Amino acid sequence: MIYTDMEHLGRYRGITPALDTAIAYLLEHGLEGLTSGRNEVDGENVNINRFAYTTMPEAETAFEAHRLYADIHLLAEGEEYIGITPMERMTITGEDPATDGIDCTGETEALFPMEPGKVLIAFPEDAHRVKINRGGPCHVEKAVVKVRV
Repeated sequence: MIYTDMEHLGRYRGITPALDTAIAYLLEHGLEGLTSGRNEVDGENVNINRFAYTTMPEAETAFEAHRLYADIHLLAEGEEYIGITPMERMTITGEDPATDGIDCTGETEALFPMEPGKVLIAFPEDAHRVKINRGGPCHVEKAVVKVRV
């Protein structure tokens, strides 16, 4: 897991070629021009999903993870917490190989405050739960970059 500010994102080049592609795209374009839904960057290696939601209490959110992709979380508007727990401490409750989705349960080990300008990268070993409110419901405009690792 990487938690940083957008201006420091370039420091994380060199981990994988697809992550380098994602970082280069974000540093050049930011979130400007992304349409709602899937935005193509490099086929199945890198794509960006843009969407919106309202945050909720942590107890109403769910953990997810992925085997093939890292998720880069960025907010264009609003604020939330993202909870992270290593996968080895989670119980897997379901898996959908077609969408690379893993549902799991467990305790949140760390909460990371997210707002515009913050970046959180969750790798396959990082179960993550999003949409956690920071003191009350908040409208969030978000992008998640899917990076094949």
